[in-house]
Amino acid sequence: MSDALTNFRKRDAALRKKHLRMARGYRNRLKSDGLIVQEPDDKLGDIGLRLLSFALVVFMGFKVMVLTGLGAEAYSLHLAHLAEGSVYERAGAWLMQIDPVTRALAALVAPLFA
Repeated sequence: MSDALTNFRKRDAALRKKHLRMARGYRNRLKSDGLIVQEPDDKLGDIGLRLLSFALVVFMGFKVMVLTGLGAEAYSLHLAHLAEGSVYERAGAWLMQIDPVTRALAALVAPLFA
């Protein structure tokens, strides 16, 4: 009897999980035998992609503002100092290095802060 109850609880939990996913959206699919089946729509990555792109834009904006504020020479000195530090500081130096996009955006923004 306990096996039957365990199996029932597993099926019930799976059905509730599927119901919650279908409440966020579903799509109709035609199977090969002609049966129309409703399946949960996989929209899970949409929010993650939006959040990742927002974080990337904010990070690039931060790099541009720091590069514009300090100037290229002082910025490079700070990066050289970071590159000599711990593993985390070296990773930060690698992320904060001046790339072509940052350099171009800093050149566009520099006249606004002059």
